[in-house]
Amino acid sequence: MPFGESIVALSTPAGESAIAVVRVSGHLCHRLVTKVFRNSSPCPRKAVLAEYIDLGGKSVDQVVYIFFAENASYTGEEMLEINCHGNPYIIQNIMEDLLARGCRMAEPGEFTKIAFLNGRMDLSQAEAVLDLIHARSEKALEVARKQLEGSVGKKVNQLIDKLLGIIAALEAYIDFPEEDLPPEDASGPLQDVVLLMIEMERLISTSHYSTILHEGVKTVIAGAPNAGKSSLLNAMTGEDRVIVSREPGTTRDFVEEPIMLGSYIIRLIDTAGFQEPGSEIERMGIDKAMEQLDRADFVLVTLDGALPCPIHLRNLQDKLKPGRALIVENKIDLPNRLDHRQSFPEIPHCEVSAVNGDGIDELKKVLLKTLEANLDVPGEDRIVVSARHAGALKNARNGLCDALKKLRNVEAIELVASDLRSSLHFLGEITGKIDNERMLDKLFNQFCIGK
Repeated sequence: MPFGESIVALSTPAGESAIAVVRVSGHLCHRLVTKVFRNSSPCPRKAVLAEYIDLGGKSVDQVVYIFFAENASYTGEEMLEINCHGNPYIIQNIMEDLLARGCRMAEPGEFTKIAFLNGRMDLSQAEAVLDLIHARSEKALEVARKQLEGSVGKKVNQLIDKLLGIIAALEAYIDFPEEDLPPEDASGPLQDVVLLMIEMERLISTSHYSTILHEGVKTVIAGAPNAGKSSLLNAMTGEDRVIVSREPGTTRDFVEEPIMLGSYIIRLIDTAGFQEPGSEIERMGIDKAMEQLDRADFVLVTLDGALPCPIHLRNLQDKLKPGRALIVENKIDLPNRLDHRQSFPEIPHCEVSAVNGDGIDELKKVLLKTLEANLDVPGEDRIVVSARHAGALKNARNGLCDALKKLRNVEAIELVASDLRSSLHFLGEITGKIDNERMLDKLFNQFCIGK
């Protein structure tokens, strides 16, 4: 934001509501309080009931406003929050009046971007604001709150301090070759670099859990045609989301529906049945089902309780991992049920009737228990990094790997130091110490206007 500008935005959803919040940030805030509310001495952080008087001297609405002083606000600038009645006509009048008084409309995420640029938070905390807004589960909220408190930034700063220590020790020999320094010993830096790489690997490994938290556990329902996969999805969601038919091959493309299970979002994906394809369209459906299976976090293999396990399902054995799959024996309401305990014996079995709902609650309990036991859920003291953080950490790790090779090959210390400084650059990208305007614009454009 150019120096001297003040921005304004509606920070609550558009439409009718009991209360709407209009936010202003910039040097005009103090003057707005004195002119709009006719208050000669605004009191910071105090909720004040007042009449909003527009430029024409007309009362627009009775509002509650809060003034925030510079260096004591969300953005670090003077801020003004106006709580008015949530009538769209009132909101429009207030916004138009503030624009007429010299404010301009805020861009998406601009309030948080200003807070970052003013040092009120690092870049990982700014991202946590977005995660907090879009969190769809309890665990996602927990992770976002922890990151907003600065957990990622603190950990990255620790890595930076350790890396700076290694660089300083190496560069001492470069900058002061004639000083009375101890003989160069690569064993010390070698061990330090390896330990730093291990720490980075641990952080990188948590990015998969971050994806699961924000996008949900990708759970593919696989099985033969007419085994009841679509009926199972409908039973688990409690809605008729998928067309169910006795005709085999009704599902040609995958259908996805999310449900909440405990603290997790479960993305149930109904796929085409596995069988010998009878047409090109069927083959394409099966190929798509296989693609979904390869990318799945969890698999529910649905067996028809009245029929033997098809050979095409047995061929999926290598894709089913204990702890990441359940065998769902469907149609337990039929009298001619078969014993499927020998089908995939290493995977837990659940018995259900997708048609009348028998066993569905127990299936959900077993699924939740299995997820909690096998998803490597980080504890309270563990940090979860995003895909962007993981990308920067991988680049930093690669720099350390290059430095490690040079140390082992006893190459020039100058080259080792160059690789280490490259790693330092990528670590700085996580907290925003590296000024990359394109990256910042891309990040903050994901925010809603008013935040």
